[in-house]
Amino acid sequence: MSAQAEQQKTRPLVLVVACALVDGDGRVLVQRRPPGRPMAGSWEFPGGKLGAGESPEACLVRELEEELAIRVDPACLAPLAFASHAYPDFHLLMPLWVCRTWQGRPEPREGQELRWVRPRALRDLPLLPADLPLIPFLEELLGP
Repeated sequence: MSAQAEQQKTRPLVLVVACALVDGDGRVLVQRRPPGRPMAGSWEFPGGKLGAGESPEACLVRELEEELAIRVDPACLAPLAFASHAYPDFHLLMPLWVCRTWQGRPEPREGQELRWVRPRALRDLPLLPADLPLIPFLEELLGP
């Protein structure tokens, strides 16, 4: 077995769920990690780590309320794609859902900056590496 394969076996697997909130103009909401957080300054889709015994949909509902002060009905979450990315200390598996309907107006509750962008404009932002392969799926769904 190669050294790289051996290293990948020893990395913990982290399951994170993310959501592409889509507004009426076909733009997607992204948030910038605030100072003091790992990979601060990078942009990402809202979401977070799955809690013990928590379903991915329940996690997204909880995370969107905590991070953005919006309420989402799990029935309004549609799975779109997933990303698998090897960071130096862990391997990330991240399913991405799309949501077009929610209650409330997204507000940054954790010191993050928010921005609505067209799918193609995501390429112009310093997105987290795991989020990059999700852009083509959003472009196909929403157009550039």
